[in-house]
Amino acid sequence: MRTCINLSVYEIIAVLGLTVFLSLTGVMMPGPVFAATVVKGSEDAKAGIPIALGHGVIEFPLMVGVFYAASWLEDSWLLAVVGIVGGLFLLLMGYQMIRFREGEGEEYMPYSSFVTGMVTTLTNPYFFLWWATVGFSLIVMAAAYGVIIIIVFAVVHWSCDLAWDTLVSYTVNRSKKFWTPRTRTGVFVVCGGLLVVFGFYFIVSGFTGF
Repeated sequence: MRTCINLSVYEIIAVLGLTVFLSLTGVMMPGPVFAATVVKGSEDAKAGIPIALGHGVIEFPLMVGVFYAASWLEDSWLLAVVGIVGGLFLLLMGYQMIRFREGEGEEYMPYSSFVTGMVTTLTNPYFFLWWATVGFSLIVMAAAYGVIIIIVFAVVHWSCDLAWDTLVSYTVNRSKKFWTPRTRTGVFVVCGGLLVVFGFYFIVSGFTGF
């Protein structure tokens, strides 16, 4: 494992840039947490903050577990398999993002925003699948640069959750004219297309690992 002292500025920007992009596309993926943020945001402009905190209660321990699991896997073919599966999952996420239609999955949430963040995270199978594939690959990449980068990675990744959930709840509550179905669809189509590109990249990288 490398130390952060040996890192160049370009390497740091590349690692964190990829982390931010894949984290945001995962966060923006239509699903239970996103739907809960939209619903709660219509009631409270600041609902995204406790939702992100509830999500983090589940996610931070999971990231620690994934990091230790990654440190046990040294065989290149296992990492290659993870890369390929992660790529396929990105393709699926991209396709679903592009095909997203307004109103899907937006149900009434009877819990507080904090508890809703926890419940929707725990009951979302895609969340665990993302960490078993895409998230696993990102942590393996970050681990190559030292423990400090892993910590930075975790904070940056969760900060993406916090920023997006806060933005969604605020705009839904205060600026519904901006957050129109057309705008939302456009954002998802662009991000979905980029996910497909990265999905192919992960798959090709996985095959070269063999």
